[in-house]
Amino acid sequence: MNTIISTQNLSKRYGDAYRVNKVNLTVYEGDVYGFLGPNGAGKSTTLKMLLGLAKPSGGKVVVFGKEFNRNRRLILSQTGSLIESPSYYGHLTGLENMRIVQRLRNVPDKNVHDALKIVRLDNQKNKQVGQYSLGMKQRLGIAMALVSFPKLLILDEPTNGLDPAGIGEIRELIQSLPQRYGITVLISSHLLSEIEQIATSVGIISEGQLLFQGSMDLLQSKSQSSIAMKTTDNAAAQKLLYRHGLQPVISDDYLTLQALNDVQVAEANRMLLGAGLDVIRIEEHKKSLERIFLELTGKERSL
Repeated sequence: MNTIISTQNLSKRYGDAYRVNKVNLTVYEGDVYGFLGPNGAGKSTTLKMLLGLAKPSGGKVVVFGKEFNRNRRLILSQTGSLIESPSYYGHLTGLENMRIVQRLRNVPDKNVHDALKIVRLDNQKNKQVGQYSLGMKQRLGIAMALVSFPKLLILDEPTNGLDPAGIGEIRELIQSLPQRYGITVLISSHLLSEIEQIATSVGIISEGQLLFQGSMDLLQSKSQSSIAMKTTDNAAAQKLLYRHGLQPVISDDYLTLQALNDVQVAEANRMLLGAGLDVIRIEEHKKSLERIFLELTGKERSL
């Protein structure tokens, strides 16, 4: 696979504190790369360095196989972005704002109309942007980033301000971009459920350090399922299962057993019933992406 973005020990220091510390990102062509972390983790700072909006304190950025510092104009001509919040002229209409970007990007009229249609603003294009809802402004920002139909699209928290229906629309849009338009997407978010649903690859950053990078399948493989069983006498059930080579742990009125297959679960159930212990409930528990994140960072903190 072709590498679209590669950073080598990318760092950004403010005073004595590192906001980004030796981050090595790798984004492949056709990826929807989810850049995940809590607020203040260093996501936006990293994206700004990828776009030349912030100067790295150390390390190197390579995009499309070319070092950013030496090929800035060429790289940016093939990159679209929305960082933190969209910029617009509130007294102009959506279409007039798009025309400004059109001139800057030197793209045909068709691109403008296609981008507005993709984000479903084609019916609101003649309305002043100052009268747009927060979600509509966010969609306009994405349309501006899409207007040149770039090879790389970088979106920083693109679902901010959107209602559930709008979030679903943007999710579908982002998922379609690699296949429909050949656009590789790097999307940052603190919304774990969103990243889980749209990303093919993921990077997890916390306090400026990249803690995990790989495919979504690889991350989810860390979520080993467990079986939770509730009986009429968990203490007696625990002793019985111990005698048969299992290692249940009692937690929150449940017996938790790791890595049991269906046959082993059925066997444990028969064992308990045979000993006169009624099994009230059997559940499969799997770690959520949020739980994996908290375990990777080692911190019980709000995302």
